[in-house]
Amino acid sequence: MTMTIDNPRSKTPAKKRTNWEKWGWIYMRVSGVLLVVLIFGHIFSNLMVGEGIHAIDFGFVGGKLANPFWQVWDLLLLWLALIHGANGMRTIVNDYVSRPGLAKGLKVALFVAAALLILLGTLVVVTFDPCPAGAPADLVASFCADL
Repeated sequence: MTMTIDNPRSKTPAKKRTNWEKWGWIYMRVSGVLLVVLIFGHIFSNLMVGEGIHAIDFGFVGGKLANPFWQVWDLLLLWLALIHGANGMRTIVNDYVSRPGLAKGLKVALFVAAALLILLGTLVVVTFDPCPAGAPADLVASFCADL
């Protein structure tokens, strides 16, 4: 039996398929670099600026989440971290789970968990009210007294 292999530089059009593993690999590298910047910015702004850890309370978080810059920062951090982590777990499932049915079930569970956490986290950041009605003035952000 003779097998022939087509010339790799032949002019016959090959079927175009997206290489999802390659794009997942690239995503992990790019999101990892962005996450380092986002995490250290988050830690620096919360722990090093102002009174440090002693200033973190509901008013501090409310003040940060009232600012669109910090909303976008926290949403980027949330989305990138959850997708990065879920993609890493998917890679682990691909490497160590040999039964196809179990692997598919675990990947579906990972997708559902990541999607649910992204949805809930996004809702919290976007709909957060820094000035809840009836809250004691000493617990809310300082700008709430003006409202």
